[in-house]
Amino acid sequence: MRKLWVIVLIVVAGACKSGSNLTTSPSDFENYSEDLSATLPQYPDYKSEMAQLPALPVPESPQAIDDQLKELARQKYERNTSEPYFNGYRILIYSGLDRDLAFKTQEELREAMPDINPEIQYEQPRYLVKVGRYGHKIEALKLLYDIKSVFPTARIVRDRIQRKDFTLPSQTNNAEGEN
Repeated sequence: MRKLWVIVLIVVAGACKSGSNLTTSPSDFENYSEDLSATLPQYPDYKSEMAQLPALPVPESPQAIDDQLKELARQKYERNTSEPYFNGYRILIYSGLDRDLAFKTQEELREAMPDINPEIQYEQPRYLVKVGRYGHKIEALKLLYDIKSVFPTARIVRDRIQRKDFTLPSQTNNAEGEN
């Protein structure tokens, strides 16, 4: 037991023995240098890369671009207005096979909302009661919420809508002059 105490005392004394001075002064690092160039990424010289690219043509003026855009917009407008139909949205009130129920739905809607003009379409074999002509779905939402109070099954559907002021060229020609 005595030997065990002696060994513990020697270990404790050895552990408490102070080692070399761990603190260093700034003068110890005066000659320190480290080369990190091998680990840094290499980037190309962008100035020489840009000098090798061909020069882009500079437009004459912003006005030249504006004129081109106006011409393209005009052509697009003319192309769109020459088509008799456009893709849009309508509110579908009724869709079914019963003709009498379609007319009854149309009359109920006229009584509930006199400012709305519902139209009946026949797509074989079903009858459709639709209202409105909208270019965007969000435009139809306000009327849809009003109609849903009377017709809860109403919904917005995509539809090909005929332009209001469009007339076919053959309708405007003079038929007598063609003979």
